[in-house]
Amino acid sequence: MKSYRGNAIAVGVLFLLCSAASILSIVPLGETVTAPVKFANLAGSDNQVVSTALIEFVWAVTGAGIVIGLYPVLRLFNPALAPGSFVGRLVENVFVLVGTLSLLALLTVSQQAAGSADPSSFQVTGDALVAVRDWVHGFVAMIPFAIGTLLYSYVFYRSRLIPRWLSGWGFVGGALSLVATVYAGFTQDFGFTTANTVLSVPIGFQEMVLAVWLIAKGFNQSALRSIAP
Repeated sequence: MKSYRGNAIAVGVLFLLCSAASILSIVPLGETVTAPVKFANLAGSDNQVVSTALIEFVWAVTGAGIVIGLYPVLRLFNPALAPGSFVGRLVENVFVLVGTLSLLALLTVSQQAAGSADPSSFQVTGDALVAVRDWVHGFVAMIPFAIGTLLYSYVFYRSRLIPRWLSGWGFVGGALSLVATVYAGFTQDFGFTTANTVLSVPIGFQEMVLAVWLIAKGFNQSALRSIAP
């Protein structure tokens, strides 16, 4: 019987790295990327923009790595839902990179505007790129994230690969994250509002606890033995 200990450790480490990168991605630029775009400020922040893009690349790659590591285990217990969780979290991270590309394009537009005799002619394009980034990171990417989380939390709960209190926490956290995303879509407020923060905190903490559990304990070997040929 395969223990999948390596998968558990790798996924735990990737959870920690992904969470850290998603939080750190807001540090270099702070509130610089908002509409209406102030081109002069952004054009002089090229190092911060590139740093943010690199951090977001780490965020996307580690996020994709999580589901790549989980998939071989999840499919043993639920071949129907495992692909859904895999695709959901993979799509999430593709959209993270779409937001990153919007940021890099915005830097180029800002530099062109800063050297132009008529910077205002670039305003619509700049504001549109900010809107794309806000919608992608705050809404479009978060829907498959929440759905993917719900699916693998359900498989975890049914299979008992991890304690049920932990997988149940993940399911509730994923549902609250989906509510936060829908709320953000209707209000078009993608910042750290009170509602968004309160609804998103449970899944954030759950992923940290899950990461530590997977690194320290791994998957429940009794559950794996129950399906061994």
